Amino acid sequence: MIKYFFQGLMLGFAYVAPIGMQNLYVINSAMVSKKIKAYKTAFITSFFDISLALACFFGVGSIMEQYRLLKLTILFIGSIVVIYLGLKIITQKIEVKNNEKYVDKSIAKVITSCFMVTFANPQAIIDGSLLLGGYRLALPYNTKGFFIVGVCIASFTWFTGITIFTVKFKNIFSNKIMNGINIVCGIIIVFYGIKLGFSFISYFIIK
Repeated sequence: MIKYFFQGLMLGFAYVAPIGMQNLYVINSAMVSKKIKAYKTAFITSFFDISLALACFFGVGSIMEQYRLLKLTILFIGSIVVIYLGLKIITQKIEVKNNEKYVDKSIAKVITSCFMVTFANPQAIIDGSLLLGGYRLALPYNTKGFFIVGVCIASFTWFTGITIFTVKFKNIFSNKIMNGINIVCGIIIVFYGIKLGFSFISYFIIK
């Protein structure tokens, strides 16, 4: 069972680490905010990210399991899309700026902004549904809980860690570092996309 926990942990890091709206918001907040505000932003963002991951895994993923044709379609399409997503992440160039527009005055605005960069981000919802919902289909039944716990821990650890790193090393924080993270995460996501493809093929071999 521990193997599936670490699979979820690894996929969770690969899923959340590539620089998108959430990470840009958290990083820029850590660059210009006081420590307490930066950590609050990280915790709130991780809460919404975990909520989205659970919705994709137990909601969309559960629906996929109930319909054979939908399951096969998602495994096939998900494999292609996830591989494409990984390759896109590898080639994407990121520029992180010290920009105060990412910082809000009140905790209410922080919550609203964190919610918006997560649940109002169509790309995050689509990617999460295909990656997490699709990967659920490839897991043995009694391992799903261990897997998603790993994903959730990865989310919390990432947003907290990137905030600590940015606060402590904001003067040396560079685009090169973030692009390096993207390359590693893109390779991992491509690997999981290939695994989804093998799950699709294996379904016909087993049947």
